[in-house]
Amino acid sequence: MYITDLNLKCFRNYEQEHIEFQNGINILTGSNAQGKTNAAEAIFFLCTGYSPRANKDKLVIKNGCEQAEISGSAKSNYGQVSVKINFNKNDKKSIYVNGLQVLKVGELLGNMHSVFFNPAELKLVQESPEDRRRFLNVSLSQMSKNYFYALQRYNKILAQRNNLLKDPEKYIIRETLPIWDRQLCDQAGKIIKARNAFLSEIAPIAEEKHAMLSDGKETLKMKTESGYYGSEEDIAFAMYEDLKTGLEKDMRLGFTTIGPHRDDIKFTLNGDDVRVYGSQGQQRTAALALKLAEAETFNNRFKEYPILILDDVLSELDKKRQRKLIGGVEHMQTIFTATGLDRTVFKGKDFKRIIVEQGKIKK
Repeated sequence: MYITDLNLKCFRNYEQEHIEFQNGINILTGSNAQGKTNAAEAIFFLCTGYSPRANKDKLVIKNGCEQAEISGSAKSNYGQVSVKINFNKNDKKSIYVNGLQVLKVGELLGNMHSVFFNPAELKLVQESPEDRRRFLNVSLSQMSKNYFYALQRYNKILAQRNNLLKDPEKYIIRETLPIWDRQLCDQAGKIIKARNAFLSEIAPIAEEKHAMLSDGKETLKMKTESGYYGSEEDIAFAMYEDLKTGLEKDMRLGFTTIGPHRDDIKFTLNGDDVRVYGSQGQQRTAALALKLAEAETFNNRFKEYPILILDDVLSELDKKRQRKLIGGVEHMQTIFTATGLDRTVFKGKDFKRIIVEQGKIKK
């Protein structure tokens, strides 16, 4: 899959621009704060319906504008697809796929696939389990609408269960909770089963990508810490039993302490926890290897690569690793952003350079 063109209207610092991409390596270059990352963000937005950088949609609207619009077309083995998203200041957006409005983000997912990496993705290995769960949810939601809808249902039931746990009338909790617990565990079984399968698939690929980036000097391992395995039914049954065992604790704390909303992934380099013992360079390489593995997993499942977006990655790598990375991604559409272009690193590679200056594409 590859994106052919991108249109931006009042998006971030863009007033109105049109960008054309080639299938292969594309490099958005320009000084800092010119709009390179904004364009990369817009592509990911078209694929997933949300921004990797803003927690509210209205934040992407250019100052002085009442609304914004992004649109783009992509080609894949399954045909051509166009997506358009309109934003307004009420923090609502309208999504169109091939000219038809879709009312749910779930109907957008799967039309365009993308993997996004920028320096903030270091949170994957540096910070809280929430960031690692977000990685799982974003990737799996693009791969499976069933996963996306199971996650939505799970979060709604979880919120209702947590509200019930705060009820001062304990007898109401004990009488009502089993109903919510069975529904919660049914959705949890689907989520955890999908995560386990995904991690089993991506872990050896991430190890391979990390070996490529690190010259084989370190071994990256990753594993889930959910504690639940087997079929959806096995997972749901085991979690239901654990919820019963942990009821008193949950009632005392006022929230649910068991389930996929508490899952985590552990990363190790040569047996040591990357988050605790890894240098920033090691953590960056581990996170980048994971994203490259994610792209390979998309290809394994759909027989085509996603749009790979690598924002400000090259500046953090030495020339040797830059060349390794470029050689490892030239077979898929990759969109780099960089403040400059070192042609010696791209020597012998076919690439398209797109220069961005103050929210405008320099012709």
